[in-house]
Amino acid sequence: MYTRGLSTKLVAALTDTPVILVNGARQSGKTTLVQKIVADRPGAVYRTLDDAATLAAAVADPVGFVRQPAELLIVDEVQHVPALFPAIKLEVDRNRRPGRYLLTGSANVLLLPKLSESLAGRMEILTLEPLAQAEIANVMDNVPQRLFAGEGPAEMAWAGKERDLTDRVVTGGYPEALARANPTRRAAWFGSYLTAILQRDVRDLANIEGLTEMPRLLSLLATRTAGLLNVAELSRDAGISHNTLKRYLALLQATFLIRLLPTWSRNSGKRFTKAPKLHLNDAGLACHLLGIDAARLAGHPSHWGRLVETFVVDELLRQATWSPFPVQASHFRLATGQEVDLVLEDGRGRVVGVEVKASATLRGEDLNGLKALAALSGDAWVGGVVFYGGDTPLPFGTGLQAWPITSLWTGKNP
Repeated sequence: MYTRGLSTKLVAALTDTPVILVNGARQSGKTTLVQKIVADRPGAVYRTLDDAATLAAAVADPVGFVRQPAELLIVDEVQHVPALFPAIKLEVDRNRRPGRYLLTGSANVLLLPKLSESLAGRMEILTLEPLAQAEIANVMDNVPQRLFAGEGPAEMAWAGKERDLTDRVVTGGYPEALARANPTRRAAWFGSYLTAILQRDVRDLANIEGLTEMPRLLSLLATRTAGLLNVAELSRDAGISHNTLKRYLALLQATFLIRLLPTWSRNSGKRFTKAPKLHLNDAGLACHLLGIDAARLAGHPSHWGRLVETFVVDELLRQATWSPFPVQASHFRLATGQEVDLVLEDGRGRVVGVEVKASATLRGEDLNGLKALAALSGDAWVGGVVFYGGDTPLPFGTGLQAWPITSLWTGKNP
């Protein structure tokens, strides 16, 4: 069983907050995490709404369901019964004791305002992503935290293994995918996984027509991972109307299949590209949708750069979920062409820029986007890092560094 970086934040939240919601993609490990909490709390009661009888009971009497006698009531896959949220609100208003309810959900309630607003001020929301490579390696050195501290990479014990990186990219971070070393069996799992999400989770969120269009849309999105999202172009290619496509994209975000990074901007007189940047939420899932495994990836070099960028963005944002401070993610692109793949901002507004290069060599112009971002960030600028395919950390002047991609999971525990 993997140690999850989010565990410490979750245990802390249970000591001072009445309701904690752990949301994240289906099969990302939420149930395993909360069942570990149950094992350490004799007064905890676990209920899953994936069980038909339990689901029927919750639908029939939401108020009675949340009044079950328990020191801690854990409700797994709570998005199946939205009526539980107002019922929990009534109970918490009656008794605000910390650690009363621990909920999990496979729908992002931050994108479903009616649900999140019903428990505003009463609920802390944590996101459990699929496994980070650092969690797989049992290395809990937090790279986003290190970047904001202006530090270099942790000491590494690694010798260059390109194949190792390839395998990590095509496998991704879902525990069930990691458990299947055979590419054929892994592909079968990914297929079943997508079917389950589209047939149940998406239908729970919206009664949509044309569900058969979703698999093809996801495949088209996989070809565009790490690229700017052009809704008009995608609408034409997918044969889906503009408004329907926007609705589908919102549903895919809500079920944690894709992420859209907004544009970073400042009131500087500069013209910024407004389009968000698209990433699949897991590089392994993107490879599956593209029909690529480790053996075939060598024959598709055009995909490699995009997949590596998505892989690195995934890793940093997964580690950010257990950072001690909130981290916001965006991308930077000027109309004149300078761009930065990922911009991280902390709660104080400090800025870190991240570029990703799959190549083992770097050129001076690879840092032009970071330099432009630094100039526009002013005093908020902390520094910029290029994650690249080499095996040596390199300095590139004040506040600019290059780190091996493998430093994301080969550092030593602090």
